[in-house]
Amino acid sequence: MTILTPDVLAILILDFIFLFFSFIALILSFRIVLRWDITKSTPLQYSLEKESYLVATIIKYIFVLKIPLFLFFIFTLDKLSNVIPGAMCAAGVVNATVYGFYLLILKIINLYLFGFWLLLHHFDMKREDYAFVKIKFWLFIFIFFPFLIEIILEVLMFYNINPAKIVSCCGTLFSAAKSSSISSLMKLPHFLVVGAFYANFFLILLFYLLKRDFFFALFNFTFLFISILSLISFFSTYVYELPTHHCPFCLLQKDYYYVGYFLYIFLFIGTFFGMANAFIKIFIKRRISIWYNLSLIFNTFYVILITIYPIVYYIKNGVWL
Repeated sequence: MTILTPDVLAILILDFIFLFFSFIALILSFRIVLRWDITKSTPLQYSLEKESYLVATIIKYIFVLKIPLFLFFIFTLDKLSNVIPGAMCAAGVVNATVYGFYLLILKIINLYLFGFWLLLHHFDMKREDYAFVKIKFWLFIFIFFPFLIEIILEVLMFYNINPAKIVSCCGTLFSAAKSSSISSLMKLPHFLVVGAFYANFFLILLFYLLKRDFFFALFNFTFLFISILSLISFFSTYVYELPTHHCPFCLLQKDYYYVGYFLYIFLFIGTFFGMANAFIKIFIKRRISIWYNLSLIFNTFYVILITIYPIVYYIKNGVWL
């Protein structure tokens, strides 16, 4: 069974350790939000303050470790493609069960949620009145459940992978000839997808200059999805120099100089800080200029890097794919 491979076991063991400590944090969070009263100087309040530090420490360590674990998860999927018939990369492994796609999306969402929690905690620690204590622990209570679902999906995915069953390769999954929701995206006109991509980036730049926090956050949110769509539909073909190759996972391989890691890191950091500004402004009523700058810088890096590939291809060959 695939679930017994050392890499998979390492991921599951770490996730169950995270789940154990996050369950402790969940119980303490309920206790804090129900009984917290900063105006009192009772033994109970003193105990709650110490517990709040414990919960914050647990959440910080989970987030810090989840980032490399997410990269190791992708690495493991790619490694499993060597033993699963038909899989050429991580895309085939993700598609090997009905849980893989939802698990991958939920892992990314949870990283954003944990990151937002840590930003709120950072500002709460700067206030003498701990004004955001109840809010941040209610937020963690909310985050706990998608995190729990993530681990359940992970177990189900690895448990249901059958090493003897042939799966579809990335060339089939992202083929316009195939009838699926993913392949239907490949049929969208390139001018529409690419136009939406650059228009979205222009709107990010516009609202950066206008200093409109919530519109800036909104278009960072849409930029995340449009960027991935345009990467799969159009830009990836220029990285591979092959019009039929649309896989978003092969970009992470050595053959393409691991460019996918740079692209995804730029995109996730840029959109995270773009959305974080609006999230934090709800609570602290002020904007964090450096986050604006970081968001625009990393999003711009992404746009420049991904734009280089079709331009270089056209210069070299005199035609578009």
